[in-house]
Formats: sequence, structure tokens, C-alpha cells
Amino acid sequence: DRSVNEWIHAMSDDNSTLLVATHGAVRVLTLNRPAALNSFTAELHGRLRAALEDVAADTAVRAVVITGAGRGFCAGQDLNDPAIKGDGSSPPDVGGVVEKLYKPLALSIRSMPVPVIAAVNGVAAGAGANFALGCDFVIAAKSASFIQAFSKIALIPDCGGTWLLPRLVGRARALGLAMSG
Repeated sequence: DRSVNEWIHAMSDDNSTLLVATHGAVRVLTLNRPAALNSFTAELHGRLRAALEDVAADTAVRAVVITGAGRGFCAGQDLNDPAIKGDGSSPPDVGGVVEKLYKPLALSIRSMPVPVIAAVNGVAAGAGANFALGCDFVIAAKSASFIQAFSKIALIPDCGGTWLLPRLVGRARALGLAMSG
């Protein structure tokens, strides 16, 4: 048997922001922006949603594993993504970004016809943490950490976090995480 990294790289373009591999009935999706701790960009969102749609349509796939390349799972939104920043003449439309990118991502994970497993290595921050928590199973390495960093940038949890957190950790703890990071 080949190692996980060997079959991921054998099936994908290493320059892509998302690596896709199939091993038997398992599809592995690897967020591939390790220098940016796999933070989300509009491009990565598009590739990830298309890959999830492919998984949902492929009856041979029995489970999907989502992980991150390098030392982190996903550091949330890349705040330097030009698609998010716009032209700089007006503030970014954060509500529009959530509606266009994060809501569909969270809904697609929750509606998958097969189990979705988040294999969390290193940091899962902000939307990356909530994305992982929205999966059916979360397998965390010893190096994993889950951070609600929204309060540090004057936002509320996105990617399903306002719905997920109270159900997973209780109302008081969810408020503490959301308000204190």
C-alpha cells in the first residue's frame, strides 16, 4: 500500500489550491495553500465546492476526508485575497462574502450523502475551525488547535459557527469562544 501523501500527489496537480485523490471508496480533498496555512480564497472555495459536488454525484464514493497540506488545517479566510478585498475604494462586503462563499460551503458539507471527515492537523482557525466542526467526524492530531478568531477582527463566527458552536459546546462556552477568541 502507498502512503496517503503518495496517492494524494499521484492524483493531483501539486500547484492546485485543492488536491483531490481517490483511494478505493474514499475521496481525499487536501486544502493546498500550506504557506498561508491553507486559508480560504475565492478560488479555493470554488474548487472545494466543485469537488464536493463531484463527491455527492459519485455513487462509488463512500466517504470523503478533508485535510490540509503542511502544518495547518485551515487558518480561515485569507484577508489578502483580492476577490475579498475588492478594489479598495469601499470596505469589503463581508455579508456578501459569507452569503456567496461560506453559507453554500457549510450547507454542502451538511447535506453530503456520505460521511465527511475532517482530518485536522495544526491550526483550524476562524472559518477553518467551523468548517471542520461542520463535518460529520473530526479527527484531530496532537498538533491540532481550534480557534475562534472572529472577535479579533470584529466579526461573528461564519461558516455555520453561530449555529454549530452552541450545539457542540453549549451556549455559555460558545459565547465565550465567539467573544474572546
